[in-house]
Amino acid sequence: MATVAFIGLGNMGGPMAANLVKAGHTVRGFDLSVAALDAARTAGASVAGTPSEAAAGADVVITMLPSGKHLLDVYGSGVLGAAATGALFIDCSTCDVESARKAHALASDAGMLSLDAPVSGGVGGATAATLTFMVGGSADAFERGRPVLEAMGKRVIHCGDAGNGQAAKICNNMILGISMIGVCEAFALAEKLGLSTQSLYDVASTSSGQCWSITSYCPVPGPVPASPANNGYKPGFAAALMLKDLRLAQAAAQQVAAATPLGAHAAQIYALFDAAGHGGDDFSGVINFLKGQAG
Repeated sequence: MATVAFIGLGNMGGPMAANLVKAGHTVRGFDLSVAALDAARTAGASVAGTPSEAAAGADVVITMLPSGKHLLDVYGSGVLGAAATGALFIDCSTCDVESARKAHALASDAGMLSLDAPVSGGVGGATAATLTFMVGGSADAFERGRPVLEAMGKRVIHCGDAGNGQAAKICNNMILGISMIGVCEAFALAEKLGLSTQSLYDVASTSSGQCWSITSYCPVPGPVPASPANNGYKPGFAAALMLKDLRLAQAAAQQVAAATPLGAHAAQIYALFDAAGHGGDDFSGVINFLKGQAG
């Protein structure tokens, strides 16, 4: 078992750290939120007053932060010098590929191994330890980090070199953002045409329109009981986070001159949804926004 520093104990990081404690690791956490620190204590972790204090002597340092800027700020705050010699740094944030690669370089310069390992699965997956990790970094770092990641997730996929975990995450979520809008448009159209939501679900979920946005996260109440549509669109994955990921995808596309017209349009739609005050809604709630626009 390892001594793990966990920096960023929010909605995702808190339950992830708790699962490391359950797996037998010694966890020392840091967060700016007093409530998050209290929850970590309750889960069996110790807490620190600064990121460097959390990282002191740690074998593994995990970060779960809002953006690439926050990641680089933490790496520049002294944590690289505080951890044990040759420690493994794992960043589970979703951030831009460039920042992820800069973080790898900083870790390497300090003599540390590193991985970028963003996640899919939302708060429910973080709590249940069923997350999917998309991992970038060297083969040696990946093999060392795999047991730690497996304590927090169900699938751990090595996507290649530094930054490729982030590349996989933003590409996957661009697919998700585009497909959800398509599914929402289809269900809104079906309603106008007098077709029941259950009928469309029964057809599309078993034929050529089938996708995760229908079968697991259907944006209308009824067909998929566990979907946010049946819980007032309370977020499993907030629209503001979808917008963040779509913007990261667009920034990456611009950097490499890739054509992503549907990704760009999806980002515009979620930007409007967010600007209308719905950033805290589940991203599938965009169906109500689309219906309102049609009205």
